[in-house]
Amino acid sequence: MTHLVLGAGPIGTTLALRLAERGDHVRLMTRSGSGPEHPAIERVVGDATDSEAVERAARGAETIHHCIHATAYRADVWRRELPAAERVVLRAAEREGVVVTFPESLYGMDAAPQPFTETSARTPGSAKGAVRVDLLAARESAPVRTVSMAASDYFGPWARANAHAGERMIVPILRGRTVRPLGSADQPHSFTYLPDLAEAMIRAAEDDRCRGLMFAPTGPPVTQRELITRYAAAAGVPVPKIRPVPGGALRALGRVHRDTRELAEMLHQWERPFVMDSTHSEAVLGLEPTALSSGVDRTIGWWRTGA
Repeated sequence: MTHLVLGAGPIGTTLALRLAERGDHVRLMTRSGSGPEHPAIERVVGDATDSEAVERAARGAETIHHCIHATAYRADVWRRELPAAERVVLRAAEREGVVVTFPESLYGMDAAPQPFTETSARTPGSAKGAVRVDLLAARESAPVRTVSMAASDYFGPWARANAHAGERMIVPILRGRTVRPLGSADQPHSFTYLPDLAEAMIRAAEDDRCRGLMFAPTGPPVTQRELITRYAAAAGVPVPKIRPVPGGALRALGRVHRDTRELAEMLHQWERPFVMDSTHSEAVLGLEPTALSSGVDRTIGWWRTGA
């Protein structure tokens, strides 16, 4: 099979490698032609907003996995960039008659009652969440089959700077420094193992029953303190000091600093429980979440040898 993967961030890279390692051909498109090296991965240069480039890359592909990010973590940038790019990929998919999968967050329902499920009300608690709701609606009204695979904050190999449970947490642990998580270190929070998200996207693309919003296999929630403790144990180092970033200070700074304001807008996800239930999608996909202990061990091993 040939697959088109758009974007080589943590999700796109993980997905491309999993497809390549099982013997499929992957066409990986980024603006710079970057991405992991593998004999089965063909790296091509192209912009996801360029209709001709995307349609050219999609020729002969049997699935499209749209894994791009916006250029900034801001609602106005998301609103300007993401719908346009998704319209391009949906047109290319319609032309080829193929399915499109999208990684998705829980932002669009994070003000709904918990635990979140696939049928939770799309009640966003932020401007960024409102963008996600509109993206979901556009995909679901498209003339091709689409699957939006939602995950909570992810961890695992390739989850670096933009992951709360990635570089922000692991690098201080490995260097014996204080870890500064957002919000509370003691609220239950769902964390999705990145390879489980990638595998769910692959499985859903191959199953005609899968469409609309689904949930990636995600294990029971843990606190940030527990995850930090498990990382330290896997690395064989002492548990570091844990001093959460004060929410009040972050909100105060956000009044004068735009990027901080965008981060502070999402503090509710870390100051209160943030829990998803993926059991329905797991049953449909025939998948189970990787055990936390195994995911943590593999993540630390990657940081030790491959990061």
